[in-house]
Amino acid sequence: MIEGKLRTPEAVRDAERWTAHNYHPLPVVISSAEGAWLTDVDGRRYLDCLAGYSALNFGHRHPALIRAAHNQLDKLTLTSRAFVHDQFADFCRELAQLCGKDLVLPMNTGAEAVETGIKVARKWGYQVKGVTPGQANIVVAEGNFHGRTTTIVSFSTDEDARADFGPYTPGFTVVPYGDLAALTDAIDENTVAVLLEPIQGEQGVVVPPEGYLPGVRRVCTERNVLFIADEIQSGLGRTGATFACQQEGVVPDMYLLGKALGGGIVPVSAVAADAGVLGVLKPGQHGSTFGGNPLACAVATEVVRLLATGEFQRRSAELGARLHAGIQSLVGKGLLAVRGRGLWAGLDIDPALMSGREAGERLMKRGVLAKDTHGSTIRLAPPLVITADEIDYAVAQLAGVLAG
Repeated sequence: MIEGKLRTPEAVRDAERWTAHNYHPLPVVISSAEGAWLTDVDGRRYLDCLAGYSALNFGHRHPALIRAAHNQLDKLTLTSRAFVHDQFADFCRELAQLCGKDLVLPMNTGAEAVETGIKVARKWGYQVKGVTPGQANIVVAEGNFHGRTTTIVSFSTDEDARADFGPYTPGFTVVPYGDLAALTDAIDENTVAVLLEPIQGEQGVVVPPEGYLPGVRRVCTERNVLFIADEIQSGLGRTGATFACQQEGVVPDMYLLGKALGGGIVPVSAVAADAGVLGVLKPGQHGSTFGGNPLACAVATEVVRLLATGEFQRRSAELGARLHAGIQSLVGKGLLAVRGRGLWAGLDIDPALMSGREAGERLMKRGVLAKDTHGSTIRLAPPLVITADEIDYAVAQLAGVLAG
């Protein structure tokens, strides 16, 4: 046992006693971490194959990110946007350049980025497109996961996320994911945006059909509608490119970013778009006390610089091919299907064999941490610093779980 820490059973019980049960975590209590590995309060090590739902793309405690955080902690952590601080311009400029956009609006959480995108799209619709006042609508996809605010769950199709949180916010039209004809038909004269995940992470790493994203881009351009890409999970190297949209040759009008942007140290999110879109905002119309704070900007600027080298995108593509080859070999041996790109995979386990929760618990006992979603699906999203040997280890443990 690590000195001064409760052992796992006691720590789990304490957490359950004093915490609202909005999560159902695996019965493991993490005390420290480095790179792709976690250590619990009993001193046992685990390979992290979730990476904080892609918030830890660069691994735990990446030296460059920790150094940036320590340096900034010694100088300045918060001013609010009432003043300009010396980390702000570098972050906004370098992230805008990474995205190929004119402007960046920093926020804190992914859900805040989505809410910001919705507000900007509506304002753009009224001021630029000329939509009927109060009638703006946004087309979204079934199976989406964009966050858990009241507005966002209003257009969720996941009843666990949505039920009993009404009344719901109007202004959204839900269509099947991957169905370009349905999306096209849903657009009317008051549609201001199409909001999509290029790959649906929470749904089980669902990759859309070939040609779908380019088709969405074409339709949005033809109908004068903004294409908003929620790259909060899929972006920043996860799929083998800086953005998942790039792998389809698509450039959205707006990127929504978060999770990995904070380097696993602080919550950082952002909206990136050209001036003709984000420029509709004027002082006093949107903001955040902590959005774009000095500590967040210092860490996130270093994240952008790590991505600018291309190293992590290459690692994700190359090691992702190894991961997918390994898990694909288990289809028919307890796995029904495998989906994903780069170091991101959704694995459908035969429900006759075990549930996703059971698979996660059995993997945990074998030293690998992953999380289930939607019954019998397991998601794998290891940090991009994982090695080839560690991928082979994870696949071997999964094979052992499936073999019983």
